[in-house]
Amino acid sequence: MEIGWRRRCRAQRTPGNYIVGPLGSGKTRLAQRLAQVLPSAAFLGLERVDDGNAKARLDTNPNLRLRVNQTLDWLVEDGATVSEALVALLTGLEAEGPAILVVDLVEHRLDSATQEAVAAQLRRRTSDDRPLFLLTRSCAILDLASVGANESIVLCPANHSPPTQVAPYPGAPGYEAVATCLATPEVRARTEGVIAWRPQRREARVRGRAARG
Repeated sequence: MEIGWRRRCRAQRTPGNYIVGPLGSGKTRLAQRLAQVLPSAAFLGLERVDDGNAKARLDTNPNLRLRVNQTLDWLVEDGATVSEALVALLTGLEAEGPAILVVDLVEHRLDSATQEAVAAQLRRRTSDDRPLFLLTRSCAILDLASVGANESIVLCPANHSPPTQVAPYPGAPGYEAVATCLATPEVRARTEGVIAWRPQRREARVRGRAARG
């Protein structure tokens, strides 16, 4: 799977690539692996909001601050609310360096209106922009009715079979699975922080035998 997806993603010049899947499907592992194997790629994780890195980069890079502030102005005009989470996201998106950027949960700590504004901004990207691989579980970020020619959808199935690319129209293989993985920002806010947990059955059996012995 890794070799096939590495080759496919290297050839993928689509500026917006959405990675979707249910909890525990392996989408975060896929995203982290893509950031490791794709040339000049970087991973922007959830820690971006709290680690203070965004503020430090903005304080030392006037050009980056200018780009972030400009994008903030556009987003506010579209209804977004300025927050540390939004600034951290934009700092990663606007920073120079990586040829490819992989972003964990674009919607992390963004309210509904802000998510919609960010999604609209992302849809304005062209084929000349650097490719983004964007994890999301929000239907405000990934509006299936608005997916354009410069965007693609990658589904990580619940059964851990290899990821598949899904066409954005009803009836396409995998479309319904993608739709069921997406929820409104209000629903996502209630489930934020929930992680998948699978019992380690083999380890439990080993511990049980050790206890009996």
